[in-house]
Amino acid sequence: MPAAPVRRNRPAAVAALLAAVLALVLGACGGGGGASGTSSSGKGGSDKGSSATAAADRIEPLGGPAPTPVLPATVTSADGRKVTVRSTDRIVPLTGGLSEIVFTLGLGKDVVARDITATFSQAAKLPLVTRAHDVSAEGVLSLHPGLVLAEDSTGPAEAIQQIRAAGVPLVIVKTATSLDDVGPRIDAVAAALGVRPAGDKLRERTAQRIAAVRKAIPAAADKPRVAFLYLRGTASVYLIGGRGSGADSLIAAAGGEDAGVASGLDKDFTPITSEALVKAAPDVILVMTKGLESVGGVDGLEKVPGVAQTPAGLDRRVVAIDDGTLLNFGPRTDVVLRQLADGIHRKAGK
Repeated sequence: MPAAPVRRNRPAAVAALLAAVLALVLGACGGGGGASGTSSSGKGGSDKGSSATAAADRIEPLGGPAPTPVLPATVTSADGRKVTVRSTDRIVPLTGGLSEIVFTLGLGKDVVARDITATFSQAAKLPLVTRAHDVSAEGVLSLHPGLVLAEDSTGPAEAIQQIRAAGVPLVIVKTATSLDDVGPRIDAVAAALGVRPAGDKLRERTAQRIAAVRKAIPAAADKPRVAFLYLRGTASVYLIGGRGSGADSLIAAAGGEDAGVASGLDKDFTPITSEALVKAAPDVILVMTKGLESVGGVDGLEKVPGVAQTPAGLDRRVVAIDDGTLLNFGPRTDVVLRQLADGIHRKAGK
């Protein structure tokens, strides 16, 4: 695996790479964390930082009885194919983000397997059959699925083709990279499941919750500069986010300025160098929890080239958000946004 891969302007390719590395790390850590929260460490703080607004890693289904799918449902997959879904009795979502939407819509009882990135508790007892980018067609087909949900970053392509060749309805959903993608993702999954009214309700609930969080975010004259670092120390992957990383959209919505974008990084991810970090000059560093663990916590993060020379490194201002929620852009994005806003607007040393 290359130490410093970049997308070459192809969102699906880099998402696949990041998903594959995440699967590697989660597998080494026993399948994912049990909590979603924010940690921050001020100057002189402990290596692990202090926990704040921690919440159980659970999804909140829509209220009321589970929706009854109206089938058959014919939808257009993100790759342009027309797909007709005739049964949702055995659903296999190939990413954690898609699993989250299915469960939140109220059809979790029909899900028969999980991807390693589905870390929320309701999915914990499901058999693990996929590891993000490393999909086994044989493993999926052995479950006799009525519907398979994938993203345009899911692969390898041969596995997707094999599943389709077996006659299984497979719907591909566009990979999300911004807050604007939340509603369309919910719509796409709900349509494939034949539960469009439930999708409308979930889209509205999610939009209202995100709007409420954004309204409560302080309007600061000087926006904190936030650098998103994608770290996988066990795989020697150290990247800084730029335009299109997904984190840039969240940082802007949380009242911050993406340090990578501000320093001129037009690619979604760029290998970390001391020069790039010093130029980005972040006041706060945003990481995924497993990424932070993979480099040895905040103390280990300071050993990553350039970190110690940034304002964030000097003040030990680090915000860590759970891998299973940060870039999902789904029903729990309001929680992510609140955690991020709380973390980046907290003063150094608090």
